[in-house]
Amino acid sequence: MSEMTCETGLQKNVINKKTFEREIALCHKLSQENGGKCGWGLCEDCGVIPLLYKLREGRLLEDPDEIKKVKDKIVK
Repeated sequence: MSEMTCETGLQKNVINKKTFEREIALCHKLSQENGGKCGWGLCEDCGVIPLLYKLREGRLLEDPDEIKKVKDKIVK
């Protein structure tokens, strides 16, 4: 087996648009209702949004500035 990396098997549309949008909306809702956190922890430290983008868009969000920009659009 070849070495596993963050890009191994990377592809678009692993989750459908409806699921992506529902989960992003849930992140936004919970962040607003709970002052920037949910049951999993603080939104600023969370990896859910980058993971959702990876599964839907087929691209990695790894640059801290890019991650912050995307999270700020969703949770603030």
